[in-house]
Amino acid sequence: MTAPAIPAPPPTNQGDGATPTRPSRSGGRRNAELGLLVFAMAVVGLYAAAAEAALMGRVTLWFLGPVAALGAMFFVAHLMIRWLAPHSDPVMLPAVALINGFGVMFLRRLDIADVKEHGGTSIPVFGGQGGRQLMWSLLAIACAMLVLAIVRDHRSLSRYAYTLGLTGIVLVMIPAVLPARLASVNGAPAKLWINFGFFAIQPGEFAKVLLLVFFAYYLVRKREVLSLASKRFLGIDFPRGRDLGPVLTVWLLSLLVLVFEKDLGTSLMYFGMFVVTLYIATERVSWLIIGLLLFSGGAFSAYVLGGIIGGPFANFHQRVGIWLDPFAEPDGNGYQLVQSLLGLGTGGLFGAGPGVGHPEIVPLVESDFIFAGMGEEIGLFGLSALLVVYLLIAQRGLRAAIGVRDSFGKLFAGGLAFTLGLQVFVIVGGVSKLIPLTGQTTPFLSAGGSSLVANWALVALLLRVSDAARRPADGSASGRGGGPSAGGPVKLQELPTEMLKAGTTTRHNGDKA
Repeated sequence: MTAPAIPAPPPTNQGDGATPTRPSRSGGRRNAELGLLVFAMAVVGLYAAAAEAALMGRVTLWFLGPVAALGAMFFVAHLMIRWLAPHSDPVMLPAVALINGFGVMFLRRLDIADVKEHGGTSIPVFGGQGGRQLMWSLLAIACAMLVLAIVRDHRSLSRYAYTLGLTGIVLVMIPAVLPARLASVNGAPAKLWINFGFFAIQPGEFAKVLLLVFFAYYLVRKREVLSLASKRFLGIDFPRGRDLGPVLTVWLLSLLVLVFEKDLGTSLMYFGMFVVTLYIATERVSWLIIGLLLFSGGAFSAYVLGGIIGGPFANFHQRVGIWLDPFAEPDGNGYQLVQSLLGLGTGGLFGAGPGVGHPEIVPLVESDFIFAGMGEEIGLFGLSALLVVYLLIAQRGLRAAIGVRDSFGKLFAGGLAFTLGLQVFVIVGGVSKLIPLTGQTTPFLSAGGSSLVANWALVALLLRVSDAARRPADGSASGRGGGPSAGGPVKLQELPTEMLKAGTTTRHNGDKA
């Protein structure tokens, strides 16, 4: 007995060999992005005006200069995204612009307070720390758009995975081998910089993106092996002992960063990047458990050794001691953290108001402790709103990772989104006494060019993956996850596919019948 014939679908009028299309909504997304950008700049402008009114007793037209410069920069970025990544996420750019704008205006607020103290009445648009941050923002946005223009397909990065990974390792290790006077700034013990005297960069900020390319490429190739289970304990499948090599290697490298660069935050960020990317690749909770145990054990051992033998572990031992009891030396080693906690406590729920507080009392309020300085003036509710915006950026990055079809893009975008969230957690946890203090900067908010340029490049790569994930499956653009970028119809054999069988994933690319 044969099945009844199924009538053929009606022909489409899309040309020979074309696949059915779904309408593109790129215009609507970009209009929504523009509207959100206008709203973000309005909020930033209100904050700048309120801060100037509180500090100077009046609102002058000087506050419009930085707001207009920021608005112009972000509008140009919006136009470039319309051209280079028209299908990308419409929320990411306005969210980053809001945080970046608040950072510039808070630094300018510090400049105005300093000018007033010395009898001045105004400050140029590009003057002071706020002006420098404004110029760095211009450079960072230009670099982000350059990344979008060069990386037209995120999968092309996998071709240079080993080269980029090696470059990332070199960038991480350079400050460790330099003398302290060339690798530290502001007298801090952490060796995170390359100091040229008149100019300093933080190479680790760029290394995180390069290392993520290598992590994603490596785990795509090895995830079948790393997904194999050896023993099941408490309902969790644990990997085989011989498969622990990559994790142990990265763990050892992160401990070397902790010891020789004397920075917990950088060490935690690199190790956390790899472990979470490994979890995304294998979906094994056991890797998270193993990673947490390894890092906790290594940090505890470093703390104990710092108390016994000192040497390279002494700084970490001191930081943990400050974290455990900052009020033991409120005018000594614990001064920074004590002032941070007092500032956050003074802000309360609603804050003292823009320009009303005294954030200048907190050391390094323009960089490491900017979150605490802003907390005094915008309160717990204002800080919570900022954290929600950070969470939104990370969520949209994870959404792009889910939407893109190729495995490399999933791991890469997931790693980028997690890295941004982890960096925020590390710095906010440090200034609020949740974890020991670190040398990390708050993304898009703190003063500093290296962090700003690197994080804007990270956002550009997330926009590129998002564009591939949302691109309509028509004959002139790649489908969901990307097909050929050139014109012409999309062929089924050219699309990346995945076969799922018995918990493993095998990727076939271009297999022809």
